[in-house]
Amino acid sequence: MAKHFYPAVFSPETDGYTVSFPDLPGCFTEGDSLEEAYEMAFAALGLYLQGENGVFLYPVASLPSALVCEGGAFVALVEFDEAEYQRKHGIELVKKTLTIPSWVNATAEKLGVNFSATLTEALVEVIQAKTA
Repeated sequence: MAKHFYPAVFSPETDGYTVSFPDLPGCFTEGDSLEEAYEMAFAALGLYLQGENGVFLYPVASLPSALVCEGGAFVALVEFDEAEYQRKHGIELVKKTLTIPSWVNATAEKLGVNFSATLTEALVEVIQAKTA
C-alpha cells in the first residue's frame, strides 16, 4: 500500500490549532498542541479517505505551494499510510488467494489497478445487491 500526502492548513488558535484539508471538503480537526493537531489530522484523514464500504479513495492532492494562508496559518503535508491507519484502528485485513485470466492481470497491472481495493469494491456491491 502506497503512502499518500495531503496538504493541511494549520491555523493557530488561542488554545491550540485547527486543521483543514483544502482538497477534502468538510475534513476538519483540531488539537491542543501542534503535535496533537498533527495526530488528529492523520486520524481525520483516515476517516475521510475510507469510503462507506471500507475502501480507501484517494482524491488528487493540491501542491502545497498553490495554497495561500492568512493570519499565522501555515501549510504542512500530512502523510497517510493506509496500512498504519488500519493497524492503529483495528481494521483487520484477510488475505485471499484467487485466480484471474493472465490478460486481465497484465492489463490491470499496466494500468496500476489496486487489486485489493477493486475486489473489495466488487464484493461490497454483490453483498449489497444480495442483501437489499
